Amino acid sequence: MGLLTLLFFPTSAIAAPHRIVSTFLCTDEYVFRLAGRERIAALSFEAGDRNPVVSTIADKVKGIPQIRPSTETVLTYKPDLVVMYAGTMTRLKANLDALHVKVLEVPWDNSLADIRRTTRMLGGVFGAPDKAEAMLRDMDAKLAAAARLAPQPSIRTLIYEPNGYAQAGAVTRELMAAAGLRNVAEGLPLTRTGRIPVEAVVAAAPELLILSGQRYVPTARADLLLHHPALAALKGKTTALWDPLVPLLCPGPWSAEAAVTFARMGQKARLLGKRQARN
Repeated sequence: MGLLTLLFFPTSAIAAPHRIVSTFLCTDEYVFRLAGRERIAALSFEAGDRNPVVSTIADKVKGIPQIRPSTETVLTYKPDLVVMYAGTMTRLKANLDALHVKVLEVPWDNSLADIRRTTRMLGGVFGAPDKAEAMLRDMDAKLAAAARLAPQPSIRTLIYEPNGYAQAGAVTRELMAAAGLRNVAEGLPLTRTGRIPVEAVVAAAPELLILSGQRYVPTARADLLLHHPALAALKGKTTALWDPLVPLLCPGPWSAEAAVTFARMGQKARLLGKRQARN
């Protein structure tokens, strides 16, 4: 039974899987929340990774096997369903297909509407539609909270990421808008590798600069640009705040937590901006 069967046959006609292996961080997030640990045979090693933390469930997955997925490793766990993101691990997918192992490829979510569709689809596949709806209700509650906190007018904002990347994805842009932030990255010049030079950040002088990393200790060479001394030139013009923004690494209902974070950051930037203007 392949992807098309799982998606287009009534989920009530499919026995809910009981030995699920997830091979990718972003499917780990869904599988853990919807299937429950008693039906999880294994998650990817990223689910519990702490160097650095990239998962919103890192503190909750202790005791669940976490693997670096290869064909041999996955088969060791005798899965009745392997869940992976579409387009990832193509060799593993081909090997599992050849061995007639059930595989569900999950599409990437490019909008909040996509997140709703994916959550409900996986809730059906895992026999957990009530959990899926609860996740969406929690997402909507966080979006509503962000809207209540959102500063008006919107705050000119740049999310600056390791290595100088700053092009927020579609879901991130929606969450920023819901929280009263206006993404200025799209109007800035890019290098040939799609990065924004630190000089362009200083010239743009956004009201709010969100540095997506660890404030005190760079965890990798890629983080060094976030600590560039040239950013000190923004003092008095820009509110610079640090946050690793882990809920945004994988789009899903949990990503709405970032909207609340954004709104609070926007409030702080507006308040500090007013104080600076008075001085």
